[in-house]
Amino acid sequence: MQKGRIIFLNGVTSSGKTSIVEALQERKDVFFYVVANDLFEQMVGDKYLQEDYWKYLSEVIIMMYHTAKLFSDMGKNVLIDGILVEREEIKPHYEQLLEILKNNPLDIVEVYCPIDICRKRNRMREDRYEMQSEEQLALMAKNITYRMKVDTSVYRSAECADMIVKELFA
Repeated sequence: MQKGRIIFLNGVTSSGKTSIVEALQERKDVFFYVVANDLFEQMVGDKYLQEDYWKYLSEVIIMMYHTAKLFSDMGKNVLIDGILVEREEIKPHYEQLLEILKNNPLDIVEVYCPIDICRKRNRMREDRYEMQSEEQLALMAKNITYRMKVDTSVYRSAECADMIVKELFA
């Protein structure tokens, strides 16, 4: 059985990852299952997240990668909506991702948006705080090998989805 493609949309909060996921799921030419940091974070009770947020988030992030691997191994395409951060609790995060998915077709897409626009988007959302994107940018893993980059300050989500499908499924 041919393995499904895994596309990791990597970017800070409010960069546009989830909007691109939604645009990709609207398409008729390619189907994806979605795993996302936010969805997996919900698997941990608030009590535990408040007790030690990064410990529990780090555990479910690794489980998320194994879940993506399982779907890929079963021939299903997968989108990962996440961010590769380097914190003590999950180091070396990027290397762990690559190790878990070493036998699966993985493409990492940088979802970029200038930090001032992310800050503005954060202010408009009730579930984010203004400086959250900047804090995540400071924690983001370095030296990531990206297959491509999309800029959500220049292109709409549907246009980014078109670029991703054109580049990765040509």
